[in-house]
Amino acid sequence: MNDMNSDSTYRVTADELRQFIERFERLDAEKKDIAEQQKEVMAEAKSRGYDTKVLRKVISLRKRDKDDIAEEEAVLEMYKEALGMT
Repeated sequence: MNDMNSDSTYRVTADELRQFIERFERLDAEKKDIAEQQKEVMAEAKSRGYDTKVLRKVISLRKRDKDDIAEEEAVLEMYKEALGMT
């Protein structure tokens, strides 16, 4: 009788494990689709004359805190001045 419980528990665990794996695989496929769509957006922007390197930088900046950005820009200016780059 105990062997049957172990088998039953194993099947449930295996089914649950399979569900987790399949959910992850679906999310991975969706992530790839989204990445492809992002590439298409950048390709379209590039074809319209936009600098995609700068676009990516702007997108990155929009994710960050304004104070953090201001501090980084101030330090960058200070370093550029020290090197005679301004």
